[in-house]
Amino acid sequence: MKPRFLLVPALLAAGACSTNPVTGKKEIMLVSKGQELAMGQQSDPAVTAQFGLYPDQKIQNFINEKGKAMGAISHRPDLTYQFRVVDSPVINAFAIPGGYVYFTRGIMAHFNNEAQFAGVLGHEIGHVTARHSAKQQTNAIIGQVGLMGAMIASPKLAQFGEQASQGLQLLFLKFGRDDESQSDELGVQYSSKIGYDASQMADFFQTLQREQEKSGTPAIPDFLSTHPNPADRYNRVHELADQWKQQNGNPKNLKINRDQYLRLIDGIVYGEDPRQGFVENNTFYHPELKFRFPVPSGWKTQNTPQQFQMADPAGKALMMLTLAPGASLDEAAQALVKQFSLQPADSRRLTVGGFPALAFVADQVQQDPQTGQQVAGVRTQVYLIQDTKTIYALLGAAAPADFAGYQPVFSTTMDGFARLTDPDKLNRQPEHVRVKTLKLRSNLRQALVTNGVPESRLEEMAILNGMPLNEQVNAGSLIKMVGK
Repeated sequence: MKPRFLLVPALLAAGACSTNPVTGKKEIMLVSKGQELAMGQQSDPAVTAQFGLYPDQKIQNFINEKGKAMGAISHRPDLTYQFRVVDSPVINAFAIPGGYVYFTRGIMAHFNNEAQFAGVLGHEIGHVTARHSAKQQTNAIIGQVGLMGAMIASPKLAQFGEQASQGLQLLFLKFGRDDESQSDELGVQYSSKIGYDASQMADFFQTLQREQEKSGTPAIPDFLSTHPNPADRYNRVHELADQWKQQNGNPKNLKINRDQYLRLIDGIVYGEDPRQGFVENNTFYHPELKFRFPVPSGWKTQNTPQQFQMADPAGKALMMLTLAPGASLDEAAQALVKQFSLQPADSRRLTVGGFPALAFVADQVQQDPQTGQQVAGVRTQVYLIQDTKTIYALLGAAAPADFAGYQPVFSTTMDGFARLTDPDKLNRQPEHVRVKTLKLRSNLRQALVTNGVPESRLEEMAILNGMPLNEQVNAGSLIKMVGK
């Protein structure tokens, strides 16, 4: 979580029929080009606020340079494309309507050459040029980015969470098999046209597959979704790359640029950045903002630059910490009441961890779809805590029938908010990718061990390098490791 507060309203679409720029075919499209551009313009500030931009100008310049070159040879060269590297450890890339393309620092750290990056960049631009996001919006297949998303089982709680994340629905559009296959083809075409070896994109799928198997969780990036099998996709992209080469005279000068890319990302932050907050021993610590508070045991957590979220594993309650607008506690309370359509039942002044605070319980008023009457959909407990000019909002929410059982949990967390003074937590630093030059020929395992990588992290580093541990690496080669 970083000190930011931004919520952007979503744009509603109306009807039109248009020609697909890639296929040239007429198709029903309820989102016009103008609305598509407006959706991107309205959603982009919410995306960058949610994740934050990664503060490395040379990497931002790199993605801009390659992105602009690729946009110019795409099926929609008229779009003003925007490219961002966002500050997230998740291995992901995504695009939203209107030409906005985002890569996380997590995926940038896992590429091992420029050609891999270019292939994925072409894939994401392909989603834009083929209007896949606009098509999914037309079909109303929109993922909701709420407080903990799928972790929250209650529809009422999900509705509460949605209000805290308006404008971000477009992040998690699910593309079907045909759309993904088409974007793979466009990724090959576009990256090849600007001079890269597109077969490297297929090789990157193996890195993603290994990462998925290591973590034991479903792949997050849409280009490694469950639609096409990753192994089939690997073979298919290699075939597409070979076909493009044959159709274009088997060019010999297609670029890979491994060393150039590794030097570009040398020093990039790897994994979670504790400076933005971290959980340890059931406590959330924020070194930059210098506060801490307890996290309920067993609750799932998610930290973003915009807010820190906690969810009961049973799906019946949630909490979040965010920044509240306003110059005073009263102004902040009024803003939250309006934002979440709350009806406060009572409020009280108190001191929390030495900070002035305002606490109240309120119902979120919703309309019953059957009777049309106003009903309490969610009951909330809110603590507003002021640290000089900054006001933090801690919110707990549950259905009215469950609220009494969860209120002690909410209170324990909120009453536990305090100043962080522990030097160990205040000085916690992130890991960075460190690029090393090998002095002797060896296999990757030996090279990593020689450079001090512990046994428990060898497979992790092998995945980061896109190699098996037994692969031979020549003297003078560059490999990636991580360190403070």
